[in-house]
Amino acid sequence: MEKLHMRMNTGGVAALALLVLAVVLAGCSVSAQEGMQEAPPTVAVEPASAPRSDLDQRVADLEAYVNNTGRGADAAGSGLTSKVAGAGPGHNAWLMTASALVLFMTLPGLALFYGGLVRAKNVLSVLAQCLGIAGLVTILWWVVGYSLVFAPGGSILGGFQHAFLNGVDSNPNTNYAYWVSHNVFSMYQLMFAIITPALIIGAIAERMKFGAVLLFVGLWMFIVYFPLAHMVWGITGLMNGVWNADAGIKAIDFAGGTVVHMSSGWSALILCLLVGRRVGFGREPMPPHSMVLCMIGTGMLWVGWYGFNAGSAVAADGIAANAFTTTTIATAVASFSWAAAEWLLKGRPSVLGFCSGAVAGLVVITPGCGFVAPSSAVPIGVLAGLVPFFACYKVKSWLGYDDALDTFGVHAVGGTLGAFLTGVFATADVNANLLTNLKGIVGSTLWQEQLKAIGLTLVLAVVGTIVIGLIVRAVVGLRPAEEIERQGLDIAEHGETGYHV
Repeated sequence: MEKLHMRMNTGGVAALALLVLAVVLAGCSVSAQEGMQEAPPTVAVEPASAPRSDLDQRVADLEAYVNNTGRGADAAGSGLTSKVAGAGPGHNAWLMTASALVLFMTLPGLALFYGGLVRAKNVLSVLAQCLGIAGLVTILWWVVGYSLVFAPGGSILGGFQHAFLNGVDSNPNTNYAYWVSHNVFSMYQLMFAIITPALIIGAIAERMKFGAVLLFVGLWMFIVYFPLAHMVWGITGLMNGVWNADAGIKAIDFAGGTVVHMSSGWSALILCLLVGRRVGFGREPMPPHSMVLCMIGTGMLWVGWYGFNAGSAVAADGIAANAFTTTTIATAVASFSWAAAEWLLKGRPSVLGFCSGAVAGLVVITPGCGFVAPSSAVPIGVLAGLVPFFACYKVKSWLGYDDALDTFGVHAVGGTLGAFLTGVFATADVNANLLTNLKGIVGSTLWQEQLKAIGLTLVLAVVGTIVIGLIVRAVVGLRPAEEIERQGLDIAEHGETGYHV
C-alpha cells in the first residue's frame, strides 16, 4: 500500500508538472504570435518626478489660451518653451467662421440688398460688380495688399515682407493674435478689403461701366484703402492708438468705422458727383424693383455683421461677446428709430425704412462695438436711426446729388457719427486693452483724437477719389452711352437679363 501511495503521489506531481509546462508553453506561443504583430503604440507617461516648473508652464499655457493672452512660457527670460504649439483650435475656429460670415455680407448679402434696390434692367450689373470686386481684391491682397497693411513698416504703409503671402502660415502672428493662425487672420482681413469698395457701387449704381468700376477699385485700394487700413490697424500705424505707443493720432476703431464706412461713404459721394446723375433722374420714377430681395439682403448683412464686429476681437473671448451684444442692440434700436421717424414724418413706416435703419445701426456701432457697454448701444442706436435718416431724407434732396442707394447717407454719415460716438462712450471696463496706451485719455479727451482721425480719413478719401476718378475718366471713361444706360446695363455689359418674362 505504501508503494502504491508513493506511485500515486509521484503520478500527481508529474501530472501537475505537465500542466504547468503546458501553461508555460501556451503562454510562450501567444507571446510569440503577438510579437509577430505590430507593436501597440506606447503612451508617454509623465514621470512622477517632473519638475514643478514644467507643470507651472503647462498650466500657464492653458490659462493663456482661455484668457486669450500671450504664452507666458515664451516670454523673454522665462527659461521655458511652451508645450502648446501653433494656434488655439477654439479661437481659430471662430475666426474662420467669422471670415465666412464677412464674405457672406458681400456675397450674397450686399449683392441682394443693392440688387433689390435698383431697377430690374440693372440687377445683374450690381451682382457682377460685387463678384468682380471680390476676385480683383483677392488677387491684389495676395500679391501685396496684405503686406502693405499688416507687415511692420512705416506709419502710413507696411513693408513687403508678406508679399505673395510669404511667411503667412498656420502659426500665429503675435502682432495681431496670440491664438489665431496667421493665414486665417489674413483671410479674415481680406473679407474687409472686399466689402469696402463694394459699398461704393451703391452710389453709382445703374450708370457706371463695369470696366471703369474695376479700374477705379484697383487704384482705390492702393491710394485709399491700404494706407488707411495700415494707419488704423497696422502694428506701426499712425492712428493705431490701442497698440502703437508711438501713434501720432491716438484713435480707436474696433471694426471699421473709419477704415470701411467713412472711406467708402465719402468716396461714394465724390464718385457719384464725378459720374453725374442717372438719365432721367428727378423726372422719371426709379423705384426699387424688388423690396423682397432688399429685405433678404438686409437680413444677410445683419447676420454676417456678427462676423464683422464680434470677429474683430480676433478671439472667441469676452470682448467678442460684448461686440456681439452691442451690435444686436444698436441695430435693432436703429431699425426701429428710422421707421418711427418715417412713420411720423411720412405717415407710414416702410420696409425700406426698417432695412435702411438696420444697416445704419450696424454701421454706427461698428467702430465702438468692442469698446462700449451695452447700455451705450441704446443711445448710439437711436442716433444711428435718426441722423442718417435725416441725411437721406433731407440733405440729399437739398443738395440734389444722385446717390442712388444712399451709400453716402448711411455709410459716410453713419461711419463718421460712429467714429465720434466711440470716443465719447468707450470705456476700459469693457475692453482693458484701452489702458495699454490710452489710459490718460479714455473717458476724457479721446473724442478729440477721434476727430483728428475723422478729418484725416475724410481728406484721404475725398482727395484720393478725385484723383482716381479723373484718371479713370481719362483712360476708359466713367459711364456708357445714354442709349445703353436707358436699355439697362445687364444686356449691354453682360449679355444677360435677371428675369425672363
